[in-house]
Amino acid sequence: MTPKVVIFDWDGTLIDSVDHIAGSLHQAATELGFPAREMDAYRDIIGLGIVEALQTLYPGMSEAEVQAMREGYARHFFTKKTAPQNIFPGIGELLVDLKTGRAQLAVATGKSRRGMTRALASSGLGPHFAITRCADETRSKPDPAMLHEILAHFDIAPDEAVMIGDTVYDMEMAQRIGMPAIGVEWGVHKRDRLELYAPQAVVEDVPGLRRALELDTSA
Repeated sequence: MTPKVVIFDWDGTLIDSVDHIAGSLHQAATELGFPAREMDAYRDIIGLGIVEALQTLYPGMSEAEVQAMREGYARHFFTKKTAPQNIFPGIGELLVDLKTGRAQLAVATGKSRRGMTRALASSGLGPHFAITRCADETRSKPDPAMLHEILAHFDIAPDEAVMIGDTVYDMEMAQRIGMPAIGVEWGVHKRDRLELYAPQAVVEDVPGLRRALELDTSA
């Protein structure tokens, strides 16, 4: 696999943030009097845009309730910055090696632009990416709108890129436009669910991802 552009999901793929997101959703919901969900339920909607995630967790929410929940979630979530130690081991080196190999890098995320801007800066990963697209400035996954926008930025076809993510929303988004995809098992969803969308590979660790991308696994 020698893609011109490698597109990454953020939370659960590059950054070890799944438990923090789930905990922040739980705190925001219960403070507003919504019933607590199992932590797996909070984890399962990670990758969607925040509005779509909340409406999945609590169907029938009013616009005012959604806004209150968003504010509560942001308040809890932003108490912790995305720091370099939150990057999954081996990811930083992977990004460097991909760029050395002349691939362009991008991010397609369910995060808000506000959250993405903060995370790019505090993690130190920002300089690696030529473009990032967020759910609140386009459409939420699994709608492929953000992938179309990234492809247009680089003026390439879907088969010249690859989508890498940890959720079925990433896999479906890529499948809907015929883009190759690689699922990673260290985030939200496991192999059995990721494989439902026929990715080119599902990998259990970063060395496996390097092999799928045909990078030297000794790095």
